[in-house]
Amino acid sequence: MKVCLMIEGQEGVTWDDWVRLARLTEESWLDGLFRSDHYTAIIRDDAAALDAWTTLAGLATLTERIRLGTLVSPATFRHPSVVARMAVTVDHISRGRVEVGLGSGWYEREHLANGFPFLDARQRFDLFAEQVEVVVKSWTEERFDHRGAAYALEGQTAVPRPYQAPHPPLLLGGTGRPRFAALAARYATEVNTLAAPNDELRVRRARLEAACVEAGRDPSTLAYSVMTSCFVGSDEAEVLDRIRKFESVRGNNSDPSSVLAERRDRWLAGTVEQVAERIEELRAIGVSRVFLQHLNHSDDEMIALIGERLIPMVAA
Repeated sequence: MKVCLMIEGQEGVTWDDWVRLARLTEESWLDGLFRSDHYTAIIRDDAAALDAWTTLAGLATLTERIRLGTLVSPATFRHPSVVARMAVTVDHISRGRVEVGLGSGWYEREHLANGFPFLDARQRFDLFAEQVEVVVKSWTEERFDHRGAAYALEGQTAVPRPYQAPHPPLLLGGTGRPRFAALAARYATEVNTLAAPNDELRVRRARLEAACVEAGRDPSTLAYSVMTSCFVGSDEAEVLDRIRKFESVRGNNSDPSSVLAERRDRWLAGTVEQVAERIEELRAIGVSRVFLQHLNHSDDEMIALIGERLIPMVAA
């Protein structure tokens, strides 16, 4: 199982924090460092947010081994020509370590605050699907025209080509509903889905496999990953303390034991051994990579614990 760290960058993560997190990720032998792509905080109204793609460009110069990417960049934020070119730029800076996560966008308040049009769900998906098409064309075709509902490109020659061949891994974020599954079967390297009970994860996986068959694609060529909140500790007391600290940031004074009991079937939360067991359950479902959403980004000790004890247990 591949294990990556995922950080909610809109929650007050400074540049110094990013540098520290990147170095810890490399030292702890996680496979990658990924970040959200938001301009407006979700948990704390006053939290600051650095831009996702320029952050990745900077981190690419400071790291040597880990994969870097977004989970995920909303289609509503940027023109696909810009997305494709930014990704290729970071691909070259990192010498082929970038991955591109794309999604349809969902956060209405963020769109209104930053002046991005907030379309209805169907329109956002239409925009997302067309963006994916244009991004892939920009990476793979020497010269092309595109005339769609949202974008028109004439004589586009997007050079330089990506550092990775044929292009950076393309991660699409979603739950496997019919239109999404068909889009993923056509274009995606990997589908990343949000944490859910095991039965629901199996259903999502089955939808993707069926869409691949319908498209004439071998389902085994479409990777399946899960992003989930992670609270791991050496013992139960340490786990509960980490949950308590996070809940207090949210202004929630609930008993951490109750929070854990309610969300244990979705989170990777528990002792190292318990989390390793849960990861093995995900592997059996067909998950090949987990993204550990580290919500207390100043908690370096948990990252070190993951590297020292969890990674050796699940890396095979």
